[in-house]
This record gives sequence, C-alpha cells and structure tokens, in this order.
Amino acid sequence: MNENIRLSFRGILSHKMRSFLTMLGIIIGIAAIIAIVSTIKGTNQQIQQNLIGSGVNSVNVRITQGDYEYDFSAGIPVNIQTSDESTRTELSKIDGTEDASLFHKRQDYNGAYHLNNSLSGGYVYGIDTHYFNCTGYTIMKGRGISEEDRINYRRVAVLDENSSQQLFQGEEPLGKTIEIHGVPFTVVGIAVKSVEFEPSIKTMADYNTYSQSTSGSIYIPDRQWPSVYEYDEPQSAVIRSKNTESMTAIGKAAAAIMNTKISSTTSQYKYEAQDLLEQAKQIQQLSQSTNTMLLWIAAISLLVGGIGVMNIMLVSVTERTSEIGLKKAIGANKSTILHQFLTEAVVLTSIGGILGVIVGIILAYVISMLNGTPVAISVEASIFAVLFSMLIGIVFGILPSYKAANLDPIEALRRE
Repeated sequence: MNENIRLSFRGILSHKMRSFLTMLGIIIGIAAIIAIVSTIKGTNQQIQQNLIGSGVNSVNVRITQGDYEYDFSAGIPVNIQTSDESTRTELSKIDGTEDASLFHKRQDYNGAYHLNNSLSGGYVYGIDTHYFNCTGYTIMKGRGISEEDRINYRRVAVLDENSSQQLFQGEEPLGKTIEIHGVPFTVVGIAVKSVEFEPSIKTMADYNTYSQSTSGSIYIPDRQWPSVYEYDEPQSAVIRSKNTESMTAIGKAAAAIMNTKISSTTSQYKYEAQDLLEQAKQIQQLSQSTNTMLLWIAAISLLVGGIGVMNIMLVSVTERTSEIGLKKAIGANKSTILHQFLTEAVVLTSIGGILGVIVGIILAYVISMLNGTPVAISVEASIFAVLFSMLIGIVFGILPSYKAANLDPIEALRRE
C-alpha cells in the first residue's frame, strides 16, 4: 500500500498541471458543499439568535385575545385573577427552568416625561426582582429594583439606554426625576442587555417582534403599577430556560399554570407562550429546503469531477501501457495492477477533497463578511467531504484500474 501511494504521488507530480485540472472539479464541488453547509449552519444560528435573543433562552407567557397579545389600554380583561409569589414559585419549579418572573407591560405613547422630553412609543414595565435575570439584563449604572423598593412602595425607575437617551438627551439620568402619567419616579439605574444583540429588521413582522427593544423601556416596581395605571392588572410571565431545547416544553407548562388564573371556561382570553423556538425552526426548515437544492447542484459538479478523474485515469493507462506490460512480464498479477491504479485515483481525489475543504472554509468566511452571517464551519461536513472524495476516486477509478489490470502483457509490451 505504501509503495502504491508513493507511486501515485510520483505520477501526480510528473503531470502537475494535468493533475490539478483533473482535481479542479472535485475541489469546486467540495468547496461548494462546505461553503453551503457552513452558510446553512451560520444562518440557522443567526435566525435562532434573532428570534430567541442571543442565548438568553427566555420564554414569554402573555395574555392573548384571539391570535393577538391583549392590549391593556383597552381595559382590564375580565375573569382573570392577578398572580402572586406562589405563582412565580410554581413557575420556577418547572423542569429545566433557571428563573421565573411576573411582570406588567404597557406600550405608552407620550405618557413618560422628563421636562419637555417624552418617550414616544416606548414601553413601561412593572417588574419584580427576578425580571432582569430572566431577560438577560444587567445594571450598567446605578442599581436595579430591590425587594425593599417593592415592599416599601418606593417610586424608583430603571431605564434602558434607548429611553435614557430619549428622555435625557445625553445628560446623566441617575438621581433625576421622570414622570409617568403625572406620577414622579426617581431614576436609580441604567440596564443593558448582557449580550449585545442587534436584530435584523426587514419586515413589519420583524418590527413588531423587536420594536420594544428599539423604542426604549422604563422599569418600575410592580407594586407601583396601580399608582400609574389605576388598577391591578393580570401579569404576564417570563421564564428563563437552562437550555434552548427545553424552551417549548417550559412555555407550554408555564402557560398551563397561568391559565389556572382564568376563572371562566368560556373566557375569550388565555395565556399563551411566545414560542420563538418553534418560529426559528420553521424559518430554518424553509432556509434548509432552499439550500438543499444548492447542495444538489454542488453534487452535480462532483459528478462532473468524478468523470474527469475517470477520463484522466484512462489516459494514464494508455500512456503507461508498456509499464503495465513490463510489470506483468516480471510477475505482477491483476490484483497488484488494479490496486496501483485504484490507489492513484483515490489519492488524486483525496488531495482534491482536502483542497476543496480549505477553499470551502475560505469561501464561507468570504460569504460571512459579505452577508454578515456568523461563520459556522461544520467539522462533520469537512470529514465527510474528504471521505466522499475518496469514494469518488474508488467509484470512478474502478473502470480504468480494471482496464489496466486486464491488459495482455504481450500486447502491452508491443506498444513500446
């Protein structure tokens, strides 16, 4: 075997340009497959990041009316009880849950002010002390909302970077006062996402999904909610999962717990989990079905490359007829000749496969820079590509090798 490999390299190097052109079809096919598979993986990661939110694994359970999230500005929905700490504790005990929080939420148009600056279209949240951990926020300046703030009904507020900029126009907000529907709150902190996340907004659906993260948000203690909006309102829930895979199951379990707060079986309202993981999977499936077609096109180029290998090996057999005749004359059997030429075909396609993987990885990085998608090189696909190129060498090298092995030694020597 080692001798066959040595002879194969000698044969390839003796015709460098011809060997390279022969390998080119394999290189292009393998490179295309590696680049496409890497693009699929990178795109899927981006889809999952965009919808789920950079690995926070948060599941929102909100009140819906029909197919839409209920808008509390239309009034308080009937037959829904408010939740308490026992509900939050029950949610936190769901298998796979890291933390759970209950919160209020309103989109407020020009209801929040600092002097003459208003938060137009921003969100106001009434939160507990678990909310920031569940949603992946950290306090960049000042402090968060403490349990003492809630117990003592303190009128304090935490802003995010967008609301801070809109309300204070670059001024230092800590210690200053904002008004929400005429109720004063002292700003005690600025919150930011633990992982920077810039969503890709291209459609209205994208806008509706991400508008709350781009318009700015204000966070106040949940016990201060009635002082601003005058009524006790049913809460939504956010649950942080330990891993992405369990988000769907946790969302369904949390929605079932929250729906026990609805006292009427005929109510038009219900709690539903915002199953972003399922949305991500659906979009990924659509993306993969499109890219599968590209993989088939790349496979055709591999077929063409394999035919090129067969062609050049047949030429090689013709060129080396006298060599084959001489080897047979001194005792080489059919098996020895067959293995020699089959090994040469496999070595030729294997080198093409390795070069194709390298070119494919470079191409994946180029596509990443042009499209802004993450690079996700598939090690499994790279190994499979090299093994597949070896298989091509075996399949398309059999006919030339068989032809070489069956040459008549006398006829072969006469061609000298």
